[in-house]
Amino acid sequence: MFPAIRGWTDVERTPHANVRLGAVLAFVAGAANAGGFLAVGQYTSHMTGVLSSVADNLVLGQLTLVVSAIGALLAFLCGAMTTAILVNWGLRRGLRSAYGLPLMLESAALLVFGLAGASIDGFTTLFLPLTVVLLCFIMGLQNAVITKISRAEIRTTHVTGLVTDIGIELGKLLYVNARDDSAPVLANRQRLRIHVLLVACFFAGGLFGAIGFKFVGFVTTVPLAIALWLLSLRPLLHDLSKRLPMPDAK
Repeated sequence: MFPAIRGWTDVERTPHANVRLGAVLAFVAGAANAGGFLAVGQYTSHMTGVLSSVADNLVLGQLTLVVSAIGALLAFLCGAMTTAILVNWGLRRGLRSAYGLPLMLESAALLVFGLAGASIDGFTTLFLPLTVVLLCFIMGLQNAVITKISRAEIRTTHVTGLVTDIGIELGKLLYVNARDDSAPVLANRQRLRIHVLLVACFFAGGLFGAIGFKFVGFVTTVPLAIALWLLSLRPLLHDLSKRLPMPDAK
């Protein structure tokens, strides 16, 4: 089933599979982040900015905004914690879908975001804070997935870190070594290509999310949710087939 995406979320992985999955998740993160901004007026993957806003609003006496920002930070944290719990639970039980479980949850959460977002206009006071919290949870959930899969080599929402690493590798690439240097400065070209790819995918996802939310609305979350669901489906079906009793042949 779906040979083009076979093994993308399986526990039996290759570095190439990590990069492919990271690229897809970076696209989804960019779309959710940009679309979420149009929906709630706030970026939800940028915890540096969220934490800074806590300090700023605390000094300014804006306690409501302080509580809101702390809620967003805790939601992101809970998302990452949920991923760790689900993945470790699946690995302990020998599930090939261990890494896919958080993505299935993210797929469902994106659909909930679409439904809740469609109700924002009528119930802004109630649904707007809940939508922000849900988006932050999704971002924490997803970033922890690829971080755990790749052993912290790939992240999908931390563009600041990705751009920093790109700058470091470009600096190494442009460094002029002496001819007799026994330990020349060399750029890790593969690392550079991967990080450029992830930033490009995040940006492309941002364009998709922004355009989709502007012209189509919250239904934009549906293809994102379907993509995550398809990526996670094959290992899940394998686990289900191993655990469900087979009917007796007649």
